[in-house]
Amino acid sequence: MSAAVNPEPAERQVLPERHDSAGGAEGPSIVALGGGHGLYATLRAARRVADAVTAVVTVADDGGSSGRLRAELGVIPPGDLRMALAALADDASDVAEWTETIQHRFGGTGALAGHSVGNLLLAGLTEVLGDPVEALDRLARLLRVRGRVLPMSPVALEIEADVQGLESDPRVSRCIRGQVAVATTPGKVRRVRLLPHDPPASPAAVSAVESADMVVLGPGSWFSSVIPHVLVPELFEALRTTPARKVLVLNLAPEPGETTGFSAERHLHVLSQHAPGFTVDHVVVDSASVPYGREREHLARAARGLNADVVYADVAATGTHVHDAAALAAVLADLASAPRGRTAIAPQGERKSASWQ
Repeated sequence: MSAAVNPEPAERQVLPERHDSAGGAEGPSIVALGGGHGLYATLRAARRVADAVTAVVTVADDGGSSGRLRAELGVIPPGDLRMALAALADDASDVAEWTETIQHRFGGTGALAGHSVGNLLLAGLTEVLGDPVEALDRLARLLRVRGRVLPMSPVALEIEADVQGLESDPRVSRCIRGQVAVATTPGKVRRVRLLPHDPPASPAAVSAVESADMVVLGPGSWFSSVIPHVLVPELFEALRTTPARKVLVLNLAPEPGETTGFSAERHLHVLSQHAPGFTVDHVVVDSASVPYGREREHLARAARGLNADVVYADVAATGTHVHDAAALAAVLADLASAPRGRTAIAPQGERKSASWQ
């Protein structure tokens, strides 16, 4: 996806060569927060930049295999955690077989139909060890994960949303409960909450955020995978006060149900409403997703409300709404090595240069 030429190009600087974990060079300590396919994309990018990556994963899923195991066994939903482990698993052939196995989903119509092998392994390890974090660490060792996968909370959470547009009076809100229900609602989500209120944070997740060099939030389902992280008080405080460089990665397009009709600017406003006083350093936006002109001006103004600069780069896989791991990794590497403040990003290889506003 190529971007139009910026009519007012920013001053550029040449940045150091990007470190790549595959080459054995030590990179920055990166913590990525999110859930589902959005977090998977971030982790596939971050592992190219850092030798060890920590994933902090939402635990509010109530659908599919995760929802069934959660309801039947009382475990935290394992699906997003399993995907994060798969994203960070070693690429060696012997490990790849295990990665493929944990991602395998049973077919048929029996009791196992629809369950992923990795979900069952995590549920079983949690029962045997009595600790979901220890269960994740054990499976991570099997997959030779360089880093950790952690739940954002040690308890399963529920998402509750105020949704407009479901009643005859469009101004009236209805309370919708459950991640699947919120993600698929035909109405407009206005606000979300977590149940129980003020849930505990995973101590290891808080510690990882506090000691990170870079924290990456997003992309992902905005109301059910991104915003929940700022609704856990201890985790929000760690995100607010960490000395790490904070990067917010916007989605490539509005998501049907949750954010239908949302502009990039609206995504930032919604985050700010849920997390007063929260700031980030950079907002990464795909060049083709926001046209030049008023939309970029509005987005820049919204980003200033988060004390952030906006960086535009071609980060979408061609012809898709999926982030390209190599392109996103290049942006994260540039940001990790750039001085604080408003800094232009130099072009690398065939990647389009990012422009700052």
